[in-house]
Amino acid sequence: MHILEFTVPPLLHYITSGHTKFTVGDRHVSRRNIRVFDLLVVQRGCLYIGEETDLFEVSAGNALILRPDCYHYSTDSCREPTEYYWLHFQTTGSWITTNSAPTSRQPQPYDSLTESQLFDARTFPFRLPQYTKLAQPGKLEQVLDQIIAMGPEAHLSASQFKQQILFQEMLRQLSSSIETDRSTPATACAEQAAAYLRSHYREEITAQALGEALNFHPIYIARCMNKEYGHSPTDYLLRYRIEQSKLLLMQTDFTIARIAEEVGFNQAPYFSSCFLRMEGISPRKYRQRFSQG
Repeated sequence: MHILEFTVPPLLHYITSGHTKFTVGDRHVSRRNIRVFDLLVVQRGCLYIGEETDLFEVSAGNALILRPDCYHYSTDSCREPTEYYWLHFQTTGSWITTNSAPTSRQPQPYDSLTESQLFDARTFPFRLPQYTKLAQPGKLEQVLDQIIAMGPEAHLSASQFKQQILFQEMLRQLSSSIETDRSTPATACAEQAAAYLRSHYREEITAQALGEALNFHPIYIARCMNKEYGHSPTDYLLRYRIEQSKLLLMQTDFTIARIAEEVGFNQAPYFSSCFLRMEGISPRKYRQRFSQG
């Protein structure tokens, strides 16, 4: 599977779209360097399309993204009545094509923030399958219908904004097919554990409590988190608490003791020692970096 990997932000942006009906004998136009991504979602029938050396038979319920810098051509005429959606989009950011999704998603173990990142947008990879069988084609078609229906109002800024929002939802649906293909029980366990820890980091969490909450054995959870995130649940929780404390140190005038309590530490001295060990600086000196004068 070819994967299109975009660096976001900036978000991909919608340009225009439509719905086309072909009769028997019609074929998709051949083009070169069209300068936009062209998404094709076949609702009925089949499109026969080539991109450089790759050949695709895009049947009902499938989607194909043609790249902006490639040669696209028809490989055969439609053999039956065919209906399809088309949508043009683009990005001002960087993107690449890979032959497969990475074996490890290498997720951020916690929201590590350097001083320069506290106020800067952090980029992340966003992946779309170039060719895929849609898990729920009806839902995607419903969003496309909404986008197309707003065409007559596209001169209004409010309508343009709504089209962009709908387009992002459409991208989310397309991207989810990659995650579905790659999901494993161990990955799901690690993700559930991380979500639980991030939701309950202010509370006292034991390995037993985590296991009972997720209905998994604590040893299995630890093994999954170490494999997926490179940290045990205890270490993950500690690091996440420290990162949350950094935000409070910058955004509030709470005392060190209160911040320690807010992020789940029972004792302020223990919080300060953990912060110093992980950040190489005390919480008080960290806060002073953002003080006036």
